[in-house]
Amino acid sequence: MQDSFPEEDRAQNLRGATERDITFQGLPQGHESLLAETLYPEDIYKDKTYWADLSTGERSKWVNKQHSTEARRELGEVWRLFKEDPLAPLGRYWHNYAMTGVGFFTEGYVLFSVGNILPLLEVVWPACWEKHTTCNKTMVQAISYMEILGIIAGQILVGFIGDWVGRRWGLIQDATIMLIGTILLVAMWGQTLSGWTVMYGVSLFFFSIGVGGEYPMTSSTAMEGIHGAASAKNDRLHRGRSVALAFLMQGWGQLANQVVLIVIMLIFNHSINPGYGIVATQATFRISFAVATICLLYFLYLRIYKLRGVDDSLKAAREKGNVTGYDVASLKMVGSHYWHRLLATSVCWFCNDFPFYGNQIFRNVFLSLVTSTSSQVGELWLYNLINIGCELVGYYMAALLLDHKHYGRKRMQAVGFIMSFILFIIAAAAFPILDKKGPGGHAFEFIYFFSSFWIQFGPNSTTFLLAGEVYPASVRATAHGFSAAIGKCGALSATIIYNYIGSRTKFWVVSWFGLIGFILTIVFIPDTTGLDLREQERYWYFVKEGRAQDYHGVAIHPRHLSWFEKTVLKRHLNYNPELDRQSKVEELRDLYNKVEGNKALESDDEKTLKGNSDMIPDNVSKYFEMEKTKAPSQPRAT
Repeated sequence: MQDSFPEEDRAQNLRGATERDITFQGLPQGHESLLAETLYPEDIYKDKTYWADLSTGERSKWVNKQHSTEARRELGEVWRLFKEDPLAPLGRYWHNYAMTGVGFFTEGYVLFSVGNILPLLEVVWPACWEKHTTCNKTMVQAISYMEILGIIAGQILVGFIGDWVGRRWGLIQDATIMLIGTILLVAMWGQTLSGWTVMYGVSLFFFSIGVGGEYPMTSSTAMEGIHGAASAKNDRLHRGRSVALAFLMQGWGQLANQVVLIVIMLIFNHSINPGYGIVATQATFRISFAVATICLLYFLYLRIYKLRGVDDSLKAAREKGNVTGYDVASLKMVGSHYWHRLLATSVCWFCNDFPFYGNQIFRNVFLSLVTSTSSQVGELWLYNLINIGCELVGYYMAALLLDHKHYGRKRMQAVGFIMSFILFIIAAAAFPILDKKGPGGHAFEFIYFFSSFWIQFGPNSTTFLLAGEVYPASVRATAHGFSAAIGKCGALSATIIYNYIGSRTKFWVVSWFGLIGFILTIVFIPDTTGLDLREQERYWYFVKEGRAQDYHGVAIHPRHLSWFEKTVLKRHLNYNPELDRQSKVEELRDLYNKVEGNKALESDDEKTLKGNSDMIPDNVSKYFEMEKTKAPSQPRAT
């Protein structure tokens, strides 16, 4: 991309924008403050200087002060709610975050139940599930494949539907599919165990289609505002947290499932120790899925009657781009303008899912270390509760630091990948020492739990966020669904490959995906921490019109671009705060004139019906009203 002005002028403009007060010509002194709130939001500007343009020392002080102030404000709000009603903070948490992630709660509950209950099935029906004398080995292994294939199908299909029909429709559709899927899991039967495994795979495939759709729908919904149009400030300060807290419901689903399995086994078997009966096993299997059915009925009710405003960002993007239906033009342009981002978000997700689902490779080794026999399913379940606890700590740590400007998404993903690489390399290199009871076994337990923590406090949380965040709203769900589908190909690959290689080799294989993910993150992933999605949409409007060189805002600030975009594409060269300020003022003036023109054409009844949907901020209106009253001889404001 060619520059629009010389390098010396750019440096001079940048210094001028950050070192002097900008005046609005033609208006009385001081009236520029009317636009300060709109042009220079206090959460990303120090006076009129963008936070990333501050010197290193100033930026560090400003960021720490901002996050400390915001943390005190939020803690004060929580305390105020608690004094009014001790349950009010939990209610606020449920409404703002948990309700958006209810689909992931069910996903974690059902899909991880497949892995949790497998050791029990192997003990009770070894001829089918372990020795494969009465059941086809390929069909038993295909249950895991069907699960992942269903997720991939849902991610692609519902991602497209979410951008075409709308977010709310996609969310309702997902809940309906998952509800039918859990009913099939509860009611499935077969005259033989072999037939039963076939029905298991088919039911799980149907359920997984709904699960796959949850990925693009939940991400887009949490990102774009879950209770109407989210304020720009909340978007910039807490967008990552909103998405992470919705996504981590997956961890609570895993925890709930493991607790339910233990409780049902205690009820029907009177113990979680070996001696598991067929009736107790069938009851544990079916009742655990029945609980998910009840949850899904409630979740479907919430999505039909309580979820509002989730399509606002999509509608705004379509309206600005004069698009009806699916935005095919944006999809094509994402393939050309953001191909490198699509490569990074999808392959990084692949590299994450290989170890994330590959963490199941620990199961057999871990079982032999913490139990005396493979039949001690109950003891394995108790250890799994510890593992889920480590995951939840990782999830919440991610939610806490995703929006911190000193850490943020990109660094969190890079650190998580490199830690996974280090831990798996250690496990592979020291496998003969770790694969035995005693100190070596205890070290292995530490690696097992610690790797779970870093996967959640790293790529498993960030890939879910970035796969939607770095793309325009009109095709966000599609891009997210595509990236997630490629990611699940990593899970599918791991599931297949691990059936044919030895335990130590598995660790050698999986470790390198952490290193690949780290390199891709450093080279291709942009850091969108603190970047307003509305600014990203503004940039995309210039790109769609073929005027990318005319955009000078913070969406192309070096801080928010990847190494590839800066070094190879050099998109940061057009960044210029002063030219961007002038462009924003002109855009606000055009919007003001459009609103005023519409008001002049509307009848009183139409204005009443339209309400505040066509309003612009009072400070902006007042500024341009004062501009109109200035003397004709004065120059036009710039």
